[in-house]
Parts: sequence; C-alpha cells; structure tokens
Amino acid sequence: MLLFDKRLKEMRLKCGLTQEELAQRVGLTKTSISCYESGMRSPTLATLIDLANELNVELTYFLGVDHYQVASDDSTYGKNIAADELKLLMEFRKHPELYKKLLEDPKRMIEFLEKKMR
Repeated sequence: MLLFDKRLKEMRLKCGLTQEELAQRVGLTKTSISCYESGMRSPTLATLIDLANELNVELTYFLGVDHYQVASDDSTYGKNIAADELKLLMEFRKHPELYKKLLEDPKRMIEFLEKKMR
C-alpha cells in the first residue's frame, strides 16, 4: 500500500487525533498505529475498513486511489488528495513552461526526470 502510511497520518492529524486516541477508537494499540504510519506494518482488511470509517475517508483513498472533481476555477483542486501531492502541483504551477510541458506529455516528462536523476 504505497500511500497508506502517509495518508493515515495525514487524516489522523486532520481529525485532531493522537495515535493513542485513534487506536482506542478502532480497538488497536498506539504501537499498531505507529507501525502503520511508519510503514513497518500493514493492517488487515478489517482494520483498514475501521480506520477509513473512523477517519471518514473512502477505503480506496488509503489504497492510493484519488477521487478528483473537475474545478471550474483555480480555487478548487479536488478532494482526497494528499497534502504533499497538492504541494507538488502548486510548486509546478510556479513554473509555467515546465508545468505546460508536464501537462502536454506527463509520461515523457517523468521519463526525462528519471534519466536526470540517474
């Protein structure tokens, strides 16, 4: 579950809960929540469902599926997108030429960046 750890922590904090509070609400230990958030362990399906219900997110959000809405203006970016993902998009928008190229051919730009990183 590629994004589960980040998204769990993000949603827990957004709800204003400590690891211990979330653990108590879903019948787990603080250590379990800590291990999930650090990526050391993965929850069972039943636990995943409990966490999604408690944090009021769709189960698929924890599994890495984003649910987007089309915005009529730049004030709405979508829902259920991780804060770090939104930060990345906002940073790209500060560079209009790069942003335009990325939108034109995302796959090609990713391949270009991967080559540059090697």
